[in-house]
Amino acid sequence: MIFCKDGELTIRSLERDDKHLIVKWLSDNQVLQYYEGRGNPHNENMVEEKFYSEDIYETRCIIEYFQTPIGYIQFYPISEEDREKYGYVTFQDTIFGTDQFIGETKYWGQGIGKVLMESMINFLITVKGAKKIILDPQSWNQRAIKCYEKSGFIKVKLLPNHELHEGELKDCWLMEYDAKHMLRYNI
Repeated sequence: MIFCKDGELTIRSLERDDKHLIVKWLSDNQVLQYYEGRGNPHNENMVEEKFYSEDIYETRCIIEYFQTPIGYIQFYPISEEDREKYGYVTFQDTIFGTDQFIGETKYWGQGIGKVLMESMINFLITVKGAKKIILDPQSWNQRAIKCYEKSGFIKVKLLPNHELHEGELKDCWLMEYDAKHMLRYNI
């Protein structure tokens, strides 16, 4: 199933045949530096367990650019537990979270991440009814944070010791996109 298409960028459902792509990407030290950690290269069993387990809430997808698979994205409604953890207990509308990475490093630094985020924002708001979208990049990952900010996300709250990465608990930024700002960014 294709979730969104924006010019030459397509987001489609993760398929069984994509397993080798995830293994390849999550075995690349350049990718692992930012996603999962260099001490955590993934083999087929790890990919099977993490990306192909049943989870009725997560939608897992492959990012294609000019019909070439280049990365991974997932989206999901935020659970009550996470609403509490992130400070959204009183917000009663729909909130989605997303996680993503471009696994083909030759596509880094070309603005594809911004197009990806704008496409996902548009899809989650117009199709899924999201009123807010959140993500939590590690605070040191300036490239990701800059991409998200260019796409209309703002830093909401620092999450100290939020994510284990390369043997250390790292701070992350809770970043938010509010659907009220959609027109401001021409998405």
